[in-house]
Amino acid sequence: MNKLRWSYAPIPNSESVKSLANALSIDLTLAALLVQRGITDFDQAKAYFQPSLDQLHDPFLMRDMDRAVERVNRALKNQEKILVYGDYDVDGTTSVAAMFQFLRAFTDQIDYYIPDRYTEGYGLSQQGIEFAKNEGYQLIITLDCGIKEVKNVALARDKGLDIIVCDHHTPGSELPQAFAILNAKRTDCEYPYKELCGCGVGFKLMQALCLRNGWDPELAFAFLDLVAVSIAADIVPMTGENRALCFMGLKRMQQGQMRPGLSALLKSNELSQITVNTLVFTIAPRINAAGRITSGKQAVALLLSDTIETANLESVHINQNNETRRELDKTITLEALAQLESRDNAKTAKSTVVYHDGWHKGVVGIVASRLTEHYYRPTIVLTKSGDHLAGSARSVHGFDVYQAIEACSEHLIQFGGHKYAAGLSLKPEKLVDFQHAFEQAVGAAITPEQLEPELRIDLPIELPAIDQKFVRILNRMEPFGPENPIPTFFATELQETGWARIVGEKHLKCRLFDPRYPDYAFDAIGFNLAHHLPHIGAGKTFAAAFTIGTNTWNGATSIQLELKDIKPAGQV
Repeated sequence: MNKLRWSYAPIPNSESVKSLANALSIDLTLAALLVQRGITDFDQAKAYFQPSLDQLHDPFLMRDMDRAVERVNRALKNQEKILVYGDYDVDGTTSVAAMFQFLRAFTDQIDYYIPDRYTEGYGLSQQGIEFAKNEGYQLIITLDCGIKEVKNVALARDKGLDIIVCDHHTPGSELPQAFAILNAKRTDCEYPYKELCGCGVGFKLMQALCLRNGWDPELAFAFLDLVAVSIAADIVPMTGENRALCFMGLKRMQQGQMRPGLSALLKSNELSQITVNTLVFTIAPRINAAGRITSGKQAVALLLSDTIETANLESVHINQNNETRRELDKTITLEALAQLESRDNAKTAKSTVVYHDGWHKGVVGIVASRLTEHYYRPTIVLTKSGDHLAGSARSVHGFDVYQAIEACSEHLIQFGGHKYAAGLSLKPEKLVDFQHAFEQAVGAAITPEQLEPELRIDLPIELPAIDQKFVRILNRMEPFGPENPIPTFFATELQETGWARIVGEKHLKCRLFDPRYPDYAFDAIGFNLAHHLPHIGAGKTFAAAFTIGTNTWNGATSIQLELKDIKPAGQV
């Protein structure tokens, strides 16, 4: 069990906090939370608490948007064949489903293509280009991929195909020679918001087409359910435009305005409440499972289902894939842990690179996440893929694994990704050299603090400050995600009422109070915190870090604390 290092957000300027508290008529703790998030006046608070489509930027501020719109319009006018091409994960499949269905309203000369994870790999493939050429397509729109496909975009051009790249990944030193490249992370792009997901970039193209052609903007807004799923699943910052798009998408879903495929997934998993957590932990893994186990086309077929009856049938296959994924995940994680624990440097290494030729390529990313949680260090899991090795990387908080991999690029065939997650491929004979190079790159850049699991805490709080109004305002800070995390508090001098027990074998259920305020006690649940039971019994005083929410039982809703960690008194 990794010991958590508590780190504390800076306490904001007291005058700014008092001023905002007065302007909004809220208590100082809530005002301090907002100031920590860069919200210091009434107008900023209004925009934060009331996200709307008015907060979206003009899509034509994105470089090449004019060219992209002109090219799509030309294809529609001339009835050219259009191929919508996307990655096999959640961001890619939601992007493809949205763009395909949007354009299909204006042309029947359109189809979509999802590369096979095992035979083609990530991104715009030669096989996909050959398919497009042989089937007479003239325009390919890539979604959630393409920004680093310099060679394959050149190949497509040589074959007379135009490419519009819609991507959000970090560009390489050379941009592909596509007809248009929509990516806010381009150094020559002045688009105000840089953190859109792939589906978000596709949405901006749809929005631009509506604006330029005088189409009803609802034709684009109708796909905000898919945009919300993508934003939540791709772990992009929940700020600015992303937060507005996700908020409006969730609102539509909560009102029943969503694809039949999403409704079917929710119903088959007996879920009625729709939150970011629902999307991240229920919807996203099942959509991803299609590309991991069979084909991402299965996920697109679900998302394109026109009726709930068809969607229900498709969701059966999706859920079955997810069960298979879970079993593979568990088995391979145990094998990888055994491999690591047999190494002499199992506990001292700064990084992890593991390989087995029999591991399922579709789950290596999940296994990398599991190993990162276990050892808490940058991790790469590799398996055999044709003549090469291919795998996924995951990182720890604050460490850029993409840069570490880039430092070892001489040993690689291909790589790409983000700060915290990346993919790569290499020749088998390069494995040992890469392992050494990656360990050196990580060791040279990572800090001791980054190798300790961190619990980021916003503010201290006294239990009497927690009431129904406080919780209502906290809930209005949703949707939560990166850079707008759910607020985490800590309180000291706590005791337990004597009611504490273990539930579900590994979870801690208890009731906490502060002896200084005996009239205030709150139920609390600590998932996977059963090992703390001895630390809170028999009148012991302790500190706890927690988030604040509600729990509904037998029709009654009450405030509940979700414990994140417990420390003995005096250690905070």
